[in-house]
Amino acid sequence: MFTGIIEELGAVDSIEQLPDAIRLKIRGPLVVSDVKRGDSIAVNGTCLTAVEFDAETFTADVMQETLRLTSLDAIKAGDPVNLERAMTAATRFGGHVVQGHVDGVGQIISRQPSENWEWVRVQVPTELMKYVVLKGSITIDGVSLTVNEVGDDWLGLSLIPETLALTTLGSKKPGDKVNVEADVMAKHIERLLEARNI
Repeated sequence: MFTGIIEELGAVDSIEQLPDAIRLKIRGPLVVSDVKRGDSIAVNGTCLTAVEFDAETFTADVMQETLRLTSLDAIKAGDPVNLERAMTAATRFGGHVVQGHVDGVGQIISRQPSENWEWVRVQVPTELMKYVVLKGSITIDGVSLTVNEVGDDWLGLSLIPETLALTTLGSKKPGDKVNVEADVMAKHIERLLEARNI
């Protein structure tokens, strides 16, 4: 479990192509400062397992299914990435419950600077829009955000300077892909309601 509060803006150090997967080496001195083999670290909102590490980097295997369902299929060496360690019982819970299980890949539609923030619209897979509510929570590339506009297949966000400076969302351009995770509470409620109708 994660909170969607990004701890560090890391970078892809290298990518090793495997027959049905890739092995990512990610530079993130803060998130590896207390890492242990098998720990979960969210990379752009995708929960990955640290299998090797040193003082500056960690390595994680990304299976074909994860590549198919996330934007990690297009990642390149040198790309910046949002990093967050799994939460602990002592973690401040400043975002919302984030599983690191990406529901789909969205796309930045537009950016509009304002005096103190930036309006960003993100196209979201249509099947995920049923989980999107005005003023509700959404996770975009691992960042816990509040939905400020809702369209048929898009949502609007207002990004504060802190988010723009400390996450990849500050440099994403229209057309760029982003990982989208809907609020897990909405998915659980949907499942409970479906069960009642059986």
